[in-house]
Amino acid sequence: MLELASIFLNILLPVFALVLIGYLAGPRLGMEPRTLSKLAYYILVPAFIFNVFSKAEVQLELALRMAAFFIVVTAGTIVVAFLAARLLGAGPQLVAAYVLIAAFGNVGNFGLPVIDFKVGSAGMLPASIFFLTGSTFGFLVGVMAATWNRGGTRWKAVWAAFTTPGVIAVLPAFLVNWLDIPMPMFIDRAVALMAGALIPIMLITLGIQLAGMGRPHIDRHVVTSSLVRLLVSPALALLLVGFFGITGIERSVGIVQAAMPAAVLTSLIALEHDLIPDFVTTAVLFSTVASAITLTIVLAIV
Repeated sequence: MLELASIFLNILLPVFALVLIGYLAGPRLGMEPRTLSKLAYYILVPAFIFNVFSKAEVQLELALRMAAFFIVVTAGTIVVAFLAARLLGAGPQLVAAYVLIAAFGNVGNFGLPVIDFKVGSAGMLPASIFFLTGSTFGFLVGVMAATWNRGGTRWKAVWAAFTTPGVIAVLPAFLVNWLDIPMPMFIDRAVALMAGALIPIMLITLGIQLAGMGRPHIDRHVVTSSLVRLLVSPALALLLVGFFGITGIERSVGIVQAAMPAAVLTSLIALEHDLIPDFVTTAVLFSTVASAITLTIVLAIV
């Protein structure tokens, strides 16, 4: 019990503190979540992805296995979420929201600091690989679901997904990395500064969004979509990690990343594409609060 309390206080509480700061300070300072969400969506996220991708050093074969593992785990979670939504009689919009929540765990602004506090610098490279894989796949599936919800054709949905700012940043980052292109110092430092701003901005934005919602309406769909994200995803990770031959610190980091609550970016995508943003944001809130219990247990196990 003392170990669980220590894990919560030293690893999770600092992350929750930033959400609380946004919740308390946002309304008092008249801060608009829409503006901050656009800042993160169009500028900070691609800067963060470029900053990590362009500098990551890892064996290609291992990175591919890690990416495949995380995609399969996420895809399995999406299937369970889709089936759960249909069984509960959800309409097209709600089914799309279930898929969005299942597809996009908070492996970035929640997962990275949690891994850093838990494992230290040794865990940041595998955590970044899972983050980049999860973010790219989450953007693709999430934006496609949101676009289909608005009546777009399949190809329009695919195009919208691949032209998401965070996804666009992947290609130049890979080119810089693979071709060992030297970046001018002023560009490198500017990108690093923007990347460093992502985590606090996103967490504070979540707090401001939650404060603007008033009293959240938590129904069976919020609970179900959140529990699929929190329970099914890490369970699949535990079952499949051995099949992909992932061991050591990569194994621990992969399971923890799979256990993350719904990403703040799901709220941003829902806002951008008008996909019942209040429901998605409530699911982010509920899954984030509930993860104080589930993540503490997962962190103790791994």
